[in-house]
Parts: sequence; structure tokens; C-alpha cells
Amino acid sequence: MKKVYCIGEVLIDFVAERQGSDLSKANQFTKKAGGAPANVACTISKLGGNGIFIGSVGDDPFGKFLLETLKNEGVDVSLTQLSDTFTTLAFVSLSEDGERDFVFSRGADKELKYNPDLRKNLPGNILHLGAATALLGGPLEKTYGRYLFDGLTKDMFICFDPNFRIDLWKDDEETFIKKCMPFVEKSHLCKFSMEEAQLISGKEDLHEACDALHKIGTKIITVTLGKDGTLLSMNGTKKTIPSVKVNPVDTTGAGDAFIGCLLYQISDLGNFEPVLEDFSLVEKMVAKANKAGAITTTNFGAIVSLPTKDQLEK
Repeated sequence: MKKVYCIGEVLIDFVAERQGSDLSKANQFTKKAGGAPANVACTISKLGGNGIFIGSVGDDPFGKFLLETLKNEGVDVSLTQLSDTFTTLAFVSLSEDGERDFVFSRGADKELKYNPDLRKNLPGNILHLGAATALLGGPLEKTYGRYLFDGLTKDMFICFDPNFRIDLWKDDEETFIKKCMPFVEKSHLCKFSMEEAQLISGKEDLHEACDALHKIGTKIITVTLGKDGTLLSMNGTKKTIPSVKVNPVDTTGAGDAFIGCLLYQISDLGNFEPVLEDFSLVEKMVAKANKAGAITTTNFGAIVSLPTKDQLEK
């Protein structure tokens, strides 16, 4: 089984109690581990794969809590770096339909430094670049670019998830789009939300958006559509693969569970060629990943709600 290197942020999610309204009305919060790349690494390890997380946390109680949480899920955190900067925090509230209201307080995640010693371990494995904060500048952004180069030169399967957060980019969406382009161009697989696909492609129609994104360079596109499933586009074929029906209570981490489950299945293949060529194979993988995402919405919190292999096989 291939190793999956997930690079980016792990953070504390302070989730508002008494859900059903936005953050401006919340006054009590519960501490939970979060961060998109960390969630993906946990999904892979929880399903029995080799999830490796590379990020930076503060040398403080929150950082220690995060590393222990990831280790308890079976994630390899031996390459994680400790920083004098405080651990990154996010404050989350949920509306009645489970949608999120986010505010970030950025900290140690931006301090991640490139580790050249890692290069010897990369060939033939999977690189997942899915941080919400990676393109915001600082050492992490430079590190991201260097690992993308390593992925290209070390024969890795590269996955990119832009994880756009309006709170982080506000009125600078054009810069976000520009910074995404090299990753869309060079990645074998890109996972987008509907809004991200429309934003980055500049196309309202999702089929046209996929065509535009393929022209940039990526081979496989998945556009997650919530309860409506996932649009898969590759090799000139497009199809929406339905999800399973659940009663969602919290959508936090659902997209991460989806891409984590998809990468877990890819990591279980002997080589990557079938994924790049065989639409029906990827379609089956996406159907299973849809189920992983749906299961994650049936409980509160991201990591604690990620499915086990037994849950996925039922």
C-alpha cells in the first residue's frame, strides 16, 4: 500500500454549542481537532491506510492535544514540526441545516518549513496538497511549492484540494485563483466544491467549469455536490455519482472524508495508471467516497465522525 503525505494545517476547531445560529450569537464552544489535511490523513489511517501528516503546531497544550489526537487515529506525525508560534485556531458555528460559519485565528500552521530529507521517501507515493491556509504566504506557501516540485520529479500521484475559505481571502479572490493555477495544472486529481469549481474556472455551468479546469492541466476532477453526490470528470466523460441518504447534523469534514477515502482506495492499487485511464474504476471509488462523506455528517465534529472500514463496508 502506498503512503499518502498530507501537507498543511491542523488546528483547533472551537465548535459553538446550541447550534442553529451564526457565530455572532454563540457564547459557548467545545474544543475539537480539525484542519483539512489532518482530517484527510485521519480518514486514510482510520480506513487502514498509511496516512502521514506534515504540518506545524505550536509548542503549547493545544499543539500537544492535536498531535495526540492524530496519533490515536493511527496517523504518522513523526514529520510534524513544533513552533514557538501559537497553534492555529478556528471558530465554527452550524446553522440548522448543518452548514458552517467559520472564523480563523491563524498561528503555527504558516511556519511549516521544507524538509529536504523527505525526498528520498517520496518516489511512487501519493502527495495530497489540501490546506485552506497554504496560499496565504509565509514559509508554508514556499514549502507547498517545493513539495509540488518534489511530487512532479519523484513520480508521485498528486492531489490538490483548494479548500477556499471566504473568511481568509475576503476581497482578494483573484489572487487566490492565480495561486491555485500551478496546482490545478500539475495535479493528477483535483477535488473541488461546486463554488470552488465555478470560482477558479470562471464558469457557472459545472460541465463547462470542468472543461476549463481540464484545459489548465488536471486529469481527474471531482466536484462534491453535498446530498446530490459528486460530479466526476475525466478522459472526456462526465457523470454525477449519487450519494447515500442520511440525516446530516454537521457537515464539517465531509469533503475531507470524501477525498481521504478516495486517496485510500488509490493508495491500495499497485500503480496509478488504472486510475488515470479507467473511468468505471474511479466511478466505483467515488461512490464509496461519497458514502464516507455522508457518514461523517451524521455526528458532530470532523475527526471523531470519520468512518471506520467496517462502517464503510456495511
